[in-house]
Order: sequence, then structure tokens, then C-alpha cells
Amino acid sequence: MKKPCIEADLVLTLIPLLDSTDQEMLLHAGRAIGRICYDNRDLQEELVKVGVITSLVRILTDYAESEPLVHVDLLALCNLAGLDTAKEALSKTKVAEQLVKQLRRAENHERLEIVFEVLQALAENDALKVQLVEAGVQEVLSEILLRLQGSSQAEDTCIVKAASDLIVSLLLGDGNCVRMVQLGVIHQLLDLLEKHVESGDVSVQHAALSALRNLAIPVVNKVQMLEEGVAERIQALLRSEMPPMQSKLLGTLRMLADGQADAAEILGQDPMLLNRLVQWCNANDHTGIHGEANRLLASILRHNRSQEVVKAIQEAQGVKHLVSMTKSEHAAMQNEALNALAIASAINLETLEESFKESQLVQSLHRLLQDDNTSPEVKYNSMGLLCSLLNSGDLRQEIEEDKIKETLERLCSHSNASVVKEAVTTLHILRRDTPQ
Repeated sequence: MKKPCIEADLVLTLIPLLDSTDQEMLLHAGRAIGRICYDNRDLQEELVKVGVITSLVRILTDYAESEPLVHVDLLALCNLAGLDTAKEALSKTKVAEQLVKQLRRAENHERLEIVFEVLQALAENDALKVQLVEAGVQEVLSEILLRLQGSSQAEDTCIVKAASDLIVSLLLGDGNCVRMVQLGVIHQLLDLLEKHVESGDVSVQHAALSALRNLAIPVVNKVQMLEEGVAERIQALLRSEMPPMQSKLLGTLRMLADGQADAAEILGQDPMLLNRLVQWCNANDHTGIHGEANRLLASILRHNRSQEVVKAIQEAQGVKHLVSMTKSEHAAMQNEALNALAIASAINLETLEESFKESQLVQSLHRLLQDDNTSPEVKYNSMGLLCSLLNSGDLRQEIEEDKIKETLERLCSHSNASVVKEAVTTLHILRRDTPQ
């Protein structure tokens, strides 16, 4: 029956009926339009063009208590919400407020699933994301997650996953992250995490942790989050004995410390945190947490300018782990470690000298410079660190005894211009104070 209805332009005849105040008429017109347009993109685009979105939002607003009408309306929105034109039209309405209301009053799984499907589609639009948060969607999601916490029913698990996925979707994009921190989402996420920390609801934890990490990326957010005590709350959550969760929490702390000297100084003078980081640096059976612990240690040193932090990391026996990190198979981690050690050496080389000798840092750097597979950036940063080490008599002696000079001379003809320039500079410093 669909084809004759389409050919007769029945849909366009039915559209004006959506402006009726007769609920029975609205119900039948809505059902008919939905059935004819289901899975027909051209017709759906046509509906948006002729202004059906305004009618649907009006029905949802005026008849919010009418279960049959709301059901038909939500199904229609569900069919249209995937269209960019529909999202654009919806962003100019108050649909966010109405959907949050329906989410709050939904009493069965079927209704929740339909609302979540519409919300997930709308969360792909930046303007609608912010409108949803302004309408308090995150508070309702938190209530739903807490209500279903610990349930083993398959239907509840599906709802928990849908709510968790929506949290992640809402927090993609720097602009939205800044707005959402201003709206106080960060503390609701932390509340949610604290309540789920021991529950084993992995999807909720994953969503909240991913959202936290996204929030910590914009610089303006880092400052506000640090001022509001987010770092302390994250550290309290590290008591969890779940390595995947601990790994993501450490990643969030690393994002907060990135470029923030004050944060690096606070974290770098917390003996309990440093001792735990060093323990996790030894946790080779959990590669995620092992890697994040090393990266956070490196980040603290890289963004810190305090001798006290260098001493604290040395006392916690963290330096040897950063030397090991220079041998990582990931160039990004190698560079983070090399830069951290170079900055720490510039701040307080005397404190680090013994650890560098015990962990054979000079020999490790020489191997990186000799290895043809080492990336140019790692070679460059290795030489930058060597220049700092030359300020120590004992380490200079190790550099000379290991015949690094010959390797540097070979690097003067390297194919990468930056490597050549740094090799020339390092050789100059090495020769400057070496007895001829």
C-alpha cells in the first residue's frame, strides 16, 4: 500500500493535519505519515523541508502527558533524527527540553530505548549537545545509571550502556567541553564514578572516564578543574583496584598537568601519589597502567620548574623508570621521557647524577644514537639530554669513555637537518671543555 500512497502525494495532504488540536486526528495522521515515510530518505527530507519538525516538537510540548501521541511523535523523530537537515531544524526548537522531560518520566525499557536513540542521533550536532546539557540531560542520565546500578537484567544492561554511550557523545569537541565544565558536569561525572567505583559497571566507568579525559584537554578547563579540586578527587578514586580504571584516571591527571606548572608541582610533591606511580611503573602485567604511570611521571617533570619536585621523584626512585622509558618501542613515550630528563637535569643535575649512573643512562642514549631505526626526533632529543649531562664531571667522563664523540661525528652527515644541527652543537660542547 505504501507505493500508491506515495504516488498520490498523500503525505503532503496529511501534513496540515499535524496542526490540529484533535488528539485522535493527530494520532492517526502521525501514524500514517510515519508508516508511509519509514525507510524512505527522499520523503523524509521532503517532510523536513515542509516544516514537519516544528509540528512534531509542538505535539511533544503540548501533549507531553499523552502516552500514545508521545510514542508516535518519538518514533517520527527517531526516523528523522539521522538527517542533517532535521538536526539543523531541531537545533532551532526547544526539543532538548522536551526530550529530557520524556527521559525523566519514561517508565519502561521500550520508551527509554526510543528516547535514547533520538538523543544519540541529536548528540552528533554541536548546538544540540549544548542544549541537551543546558536542559539537564546529564543529571537525568546520572539518576538512571544509579537507579539501575548493579542490575543483572539484560534490559537494564542495555539501558546502562545507552546512557554511558550518550555521556561520551555529549563530550566530544573542545567547545562543548568548555561549556560543559562551566555548567558543572565534571562534578556530576565524578559523583557518578565514585558511586560506581566498586560496582563493576564497566560501561559506566568507561564512559565517565572517557568524558573526564575529554574535559581535561582544553587549557581553560585545566585551570578551572584544578581550582575546583578535581585532581584531588581523581587521586581519591585511584584507590580502586581495577587497572583499566586506574589507567584512565592516570591519563586524566596527565592531561590536567599538561602545560600547568602549578599542577605539576602539586602532584610532584605528593609522596603517596609518587610511591604509587613507581609501584605501577613496575606493573608489567598491566601494560595500560604501566604506560600511564610512566607518562604521568614524565609529564610532572616536563611541566615542573621546582628543585623540590626533582628531589621528590628521585627519592621515590622514579628516575630509573624514566630512563627505562627512553627505550620504549613508542617514539612518543621515548620523547616524553627524554624531554622530562633533560628538564630535570637542567633544574637539578646533582640530585640525579647517581641515579643516571646506576641506570646507565649514557649508554642507553648512545644506543639510541647508533640505532638506524631510531626516529630523528628521538635522536635530536637524546642529544639535547646529552648536552645537559655534560655539566657533570662524572657523566662527561662516561660520555667520553663510551666514545659517543665518534657517533656524533657520523650524525653530522645524517639525512635529517635538525639531527645534523644538534650533532654539531653537541660536538662543540663536548670538545669545548675536553682536554686536547
